[in-house]
Amino acid sequence: MHELGLAQQTLEMALRIARQQQANRIVAFQLKIGDWSGVVVEALAFALTTISKDTIAEGADIRWQTIPPAVRCSTCSQEYEVDTYNYACPVCGTENVDLCRGQEMELLTIEVDECATIADVNS
Repeated sequence: MHELGLAQQTLEMALRIARQQQANRIVAFQLKIGDWSGVVVEALAFALTTISKDTIAEGADIRWQTIPPAVRCSTCSQEYEVDTYNYACPVCGTENVDLCRGQEMELLTIEVDECATIADVNS
């Protein structure tokens, strides 16, 4: 289950950011997870909840948004979402595409302290 490793990395990152912000508590995590990332969201949330025990993130709310897969046509550069394994470009019909979205997993923000200050992890 690679979700445990992902949860450990996510928690370490969140704790590091919280320390930098001098936060006493992490209230919530906001994650972005691609539909084709291979991450089982419920398993990740369970692992994150479990390993957060006895840390300032214990009991934190875990929120996520799922990102649908999108591809870019190698022939005409059209970018479009796909929901099946039919990759045919809606513009030129080719199936020669590159995946450009849908495999990512990213910690977007953490919410810290009782006053709900938002820390953008990309800053």
